[in-house]
Amino acid sequence: MRPLILRRREPAEAPRRRDPAPSRWAYKMHRLWLTPMFRALVRVGLPAFVLAFGVGLWLSDADRRAVLAEGAEAMRTAFHQRPEFMVNLIAIEGATGVLAESIRGALALDLPRSSFEIDLVAARGTVESFDAVARADLRVVQGGVLQVNVTERLPAVVWRTRDGLWLLDAEGHRIAVITARGLRADLPLVAGKGASDATPEALALFKVAEPLSGRVRGLVRVGERRWDLVLDRDQRILLPEMQPERALERVIALDQAQGLLARDLLAVDLRNERRPTVRVNPEALDHLRPAWTTVTPATAMTMTETRP
Repeated sequence: MRPLILRRREPAEAPRRRDPAPSRWAYKMHRLWLTPMFRALVRVGLPAFVLAFGVGLWLSDADRRAVLAEGAEAMRTAFHQRPEFMVNLIAIEGATGVLAESIRGALALDLPRSSFEIDLVAARGTVESFDAVARADLRVVQGGVLQVNVTERLPAVVWRTRDGLWLLDAEGHRIAVITARGLRADLPLVAGKGASDATPEALALFKVAEPLSGRVRGLVRVGERRWDLVLDRDQRILLPEMQPERALERVIALDQAQGLLARDLLAVDLRNERRPTVRVNPEALDHLRPAWTTVTPATAMTMTETRP
């Protein structure tokens, strides 16, 4: 039987609405993700760390490292030994035959050889170590040729020393040794200690002395500070330390005007610009004295007698 009392149903509870606010952890993670450094760490740093850790773990085995090194060396050797990188010939330009052969022997390259195995800087230093070489340029050109371009020093004077005869260029650099003066009779002769350091000045004096070229025997460096011009008949012109070209021009002008150097003189001393001196033999003094009576004051010199 049904009860006579009707009970009222209680209303159902309404569903709870979802709170749109994020949780505390979600909020913190979201703020952390907005940091550029954290994003870079997650996107780049973490994968890189995993990769480096894996590679390091793989390379921790000595056998694996040996196999990897052998493979890399084999690849490098195969690349260097390719035909287009091999040097088969040395071409030397700008050097004479003897110098070229000396350079070729000094390089001592066992050809064919890979261009990667040739130290061009060291090879250039080897070539420029020769006295006769002023400058060298080395490069590998197409066709497997090591091109060596040499700028050779040109001999300008012969330098007489106690050790022999040297050829010097216009700057005083040594070029080679010669055994006899006659081998380079076309070049002027200098002598004395320090003559090589003053080669440019010597060449300037030789140029001024061109009117006396038939009589000039050479220049002698005295005290490493001045020159003596040596002529035939054992005559000397003692030049000053300062402005020797100007003093030599005065003597040449006097010789052209009055034939000074054609007389029986031993030396013309110009070391003292205010008092130039002429040294003569005793028997020639009487013949030379009348000629000096006509000398102008601008070119006047003092005569000294040299007795045996």
